[in-house]
Formats: sequence, structure tokens, C-alpha cells
Amino acid sequence: MKESRQSLLAVICTLAVSLVFCLVFGQMTKPKIAKPAEGALFAAGTYEAESPGYTGASNPIKVKVTVSDNKIENIEYTIDGETPTVGGMAVPALAEKVLAVQSPNIDTVTNATVSSKGFLTAVSDALRQAGADPEALVPQEAETASKDIEKTADIVVAGAGGAGMTAAITAAQNGKKVIILEKGLFPGGNSSYATGGMNAAETHYQAEKGIEDSVELFYEDTMKGGHDINDPELVRTLAENSSAAIDWLDSIDAPLSDVGLAGGASVYRQHRPVNANGDILPVGTFLVEHLSKTCEDLGIEIVYSAKVDEILMDNGKAVGLHATDSDGNNITVHADAVIIATGGFGSNPDLIVKYRPDLKGYVSTNAPTITGDAIAFLEAVGADFRDLEQIQIHPTVVQTDGSLISESLRGDGAILLNKNGVRFTNENGTRDVVSAAVNEQPDRYAWLVTDEKVAVKSEVIKKYVSKGYMIKCDTVADLAKLIGVEEEVIQETLDTWHTACETGEDTEFGRANPDKNKTYVAELPLYAVQISPGIHHCMGGVVINTNAEVIDTKGNVIPGLYAAGEVTGGVHGGNRLGGNAVTDFVVFGRIAGENASANSK
Repeated sequence: MKESRQSLLAVICTLAVSLVFCLVFGQMTKPKIAKPAEGALFAAGTYEAESPGYTGASNPIKVKVTVSDNKIENIEYTIDGETPTVGGMAVPALAEKVLAVQSPNIDTVTNATVSSKGFLTAVSDALRQAGADPEALVPQEAETASKDIEKTADIVVAGAGGAGMTAAITAAQNGKKVIILEKGLFPGGNSSYATGGMNAAETHYQAEKGIEDSVELFYEDTMKGGHDINDPELVRTLAENSSAAIDWLDSIDAPLSDVGLAGGASVYRQHRPVNANGDILPVGTFLVEHLSKTCEDLGIEIVYSAKVDEILMDNGKAVGLHATDSDGNNITVHADAVIIATGGFGSNPDLIVKYRPDLKGYVSTNAPTITGDAIAFLEAVGADFRDLEQIQIHPTVVQTDGSLISESLRGDGAILLNKNGVRFTNENGTRDVVSAAVNEQPDRYAWLVTDEKVAVKSEVIKKYVSKGYMIKCDTVADLAKLIGVEEEVIQETLDTWHTACETGEDTEFGRANPDKNKTYVAELPLYAVQISPGIHHCMGGVVINTNAEVIDTKGNVIPGLYAAGEVTGGVHGGNRLGGNAVTDFVVFGRIAGENASANSK
């Protein structure tokens, strides 16, 4: 009894000491709040704070904010965890804006919401330490007087996405002075959102892996996937130049060395980047980072927040671009040749409904800047358009925010289950077919399910898990509970799929050559995400020829005017195959850059 009382007393003493330690330590680590002098907003000094950014609390955004009595004087920041071409460019712009308006109560940067919130929260915390109420700091009117800015280049490019930067780099490699006008605050556009890979045929990476492919098969797959309404000459150009495009990416230190399978492809031809550990990376951010660095290395000037609204013409020839920036400045760039690479219109609901009323209300996977501005200024110079009603919906989209779940997961073996826990389609079918199948399911949604064998080597999946899109299920019972069905139902579905993988024959839905050596959704834990279709790609756009020259409504070339990427029509027909968008912007971006160079002084 005595020993029990002594033990109880020891526990109480330990808890008491711990409580005192926590209280004291908490007081020691809690930032002190300074007291401003009478009539001052801040207590002058430098204050430090941090807040989670894109990569979370493990690598937060850190700030040092220096204030005088009544002014925010300087902001230093550490943003090692932010994507260089997203948060890495948004934070400097936000810091400049906070200093200009003397308040952290400003809008976040489009496409960089998480980084923006992390930075602004850290700044607010630092100002709070300085004795201010950050919420009470009303943004001041920044003194800006609009002005006319004139620039001259050999070639001017509208859009700093994949196609625009590829074209600009190609021209610069030919010794041309290039200026890019970009609507957003950083490069990338929709290219940054690509998570899968790049289709290419007869590449050295395929040969090294023993994969047999051909330009002709790539051509046939793309025509079939596009329902044969594609422009055959553009498709053949795409296929014939795809291997050289992979070599060109090698040359700028952007290798796509892993080869996977994408929907609608007959063989493994989707080329993907990997890190030093061999983990598969999202292709979009990988390429945008390397393209933007190459632009910087080559001295290519990129003017951000510059929304192009007019193509300058002289006697029927394109001779420059006009844009306005966020401060109301007029920017005119005179050039010998013009390349349009502004993307599609997937984030413009009005245009979506104009061309496809049946898609009203669909969530979009597109970057917010992709609003089809080029349609108006290309129409103004007489350019022709095709297939504008051909708007692709992607089958696997998170409905809360339009985040895309990469098609490469299905290529690597993932399966789709409906709300009843059963497969319902060939997961590697073309996007239009799989999307239609999802829409036919109860409540028009499905669960995409993969396993640890894929997840452990995929930075893409790790990102989905960290963002809360993809749920980790330690057991089949956990997956059943998540979906809302009996465990036996899921187990039966998995067993049937395992049999298909063992035999190499999917007797239910005809999925070609299911391969147990790749994955057959068997290695625990499992990972699942609820998806439904969303607007993804605009196959239609301005008409170009195989030289990437823009064609007018009479069928003639508009001299000096080129286009590449999603702003164009004809390459993808009625349905784009996964992996062909990257091929499109690299192949035709290079062609536009080469021909614009050849036709500039």
C-alpha cells in the first residue's frame, strides 16, 4: 500500500514538473509582442515568423520583416520548399505588393494560393509581434501612373507556357532576340498542370528498354483516338518529330527517361521524368522549371502580368504585339515575327457554354489564366479556326478544386470502382470513353484505386496523399469502409482483377494485357481517390499548317504569324490522347521557333 502511495506521488510529481516545464518553455518560445511608441503603428525593429507553404510545416516559408514606427520598410524571405516557377515567383511579387500598399491584406496570387497564404500569414505574424493589428492595416493606394512601354525584338511570343518557352528557346538558340509576354505572374500555364508524360515513338529510351514502337503506330493511335477528324498532316508531323523532341529535351537537361503506358496507346510510349531515386515526377512542373531556367540562361526576357490583346499588322504581315499589364501600362513589342502560344479556354465558362452548352457546370482542371484571349485578337487579323466545339473532359478529376488525377496511374495498373465497389470499364480506354463510363455510374462518380507498389515510386501519388486527395487504406476492409460497401464485395472485385493479371486477359472489359509484374492492386496499403469527369483540354483552335504558320479564313498563310500548343486546332481531333499535349507543345513549339527564326531578319 505504501509503495502504491509512493508510486502515485512520484507520478503526480512528474506531471507537476512537466506542467511547469511546459508553461515556462511555452512562455520562452512564444513570440513577444512589442509595444509601439505613442502614436506609432509599430515598434521599430526586425521581426521573424514562419508559416507552412506548399510543402507544409516541414519546410515552412520564413520571413524577416523590418519596420519603422509607421512603415513596413523591408521583407526578407526564405522559400526553399516552394516550387521555383510557382511559389518561388509568387512570393517576391507579393512582398513587393505588401511594401507598396503597406498591408498584408492583399489578394493571393492565382495558381499559387497555398504559397501566397503561407507568406501573407507569416508577414502578419511578424507585424503582430511588432505590436500592430495586421487585420486593421488597410491597403493604401499604390501610386502608379500608367505609361507606354516600347520594346523591340526579332521574335515576340505571347504566352510563357510549354509551347511559348519551347519556341522562344529554339529561336534564341538560333541567335534571335526574343521577348515573351505572359499574362500570369509566373511561367507554365496549363503545362504546369501536366502530371503524366510525353508520348514519343522510336526513342532511344524505348530502345534501351526493349520497347518496339513506330512512328506509323503513333500516328494511327492518335488518329483513332481523335476519331479521325484530326488533320492527318499535323498528326504525322507530331509523330515524326516526337523522338527528336525527346532528344532536344535531353539537350537542355530535361530527360524523360521512364516509359509508361497512357490511355489509347498501343504500346508503352509515355516518357516521364524521374528523380535521383528513380521516383516518377509530375512532367509539367519538371519541364516548366527546366524550360524557364533555359530561358533565363539564354537571356530571354519574359514580361509578366502582360495580357496580350492585339497583334500588330503592317501590310498584312504580323509585326508585333500589344499588351496591358496589371498597372495599366501599355506594352508594345515590335518584332519581325510573332508566335501565339496562349493556350485554350478551359477556364472561361462563357466560351465553354458558347461552344458546348452540355458542359455547363463542369469543374475545370485548367489554370485560371487559360481563358481564350487569343480567339478575339486572332479573329481580328482574319485567322481561321476549327473544332472549337471539341472540348475534352478528363475522367479522373477531384471535384472540390478541379485537381487532375494523372492518367499515368491507370497506365501503371490502377483500377476504377463505382460506388458499389465493382469495376465498370477498361481503365485504359480513351478519355472520352472512360469519362462517359464514369458518368453512367450511380451518382456519376468513381474511385480510382492503386497500391503501395506504385505509390512507393511515385512522387505524383505522394503529392496526392499530402494534399488529402488520395486516401491511404491499410487494409481491404479500410478501402471497403471508405467506399461504403462490404469488404467481401471489394475482395471479390480485387480477386477477379488479380486473375486477369495472372492470365493476362481481362475477360470483363478487355483491358489489354493486364500485367502482374507492373502492379495488380495487391500490395498493401491501398490508395483511393474519389473522382468525376472535368473539363480538361480544348482540341480546337486557330488553324495552322505543318510549319506552324497561322492560316486565314481564305486558306492563305498570314505572313510573320505562327502558333503552337493548345491555342491551335487540328492535332488532336475529337479527343486528345493522354501524353500528346506535351508532345504537341514541344514539337510544334520547336517548329514555330525554327520557322519564325528563318523568316526574321
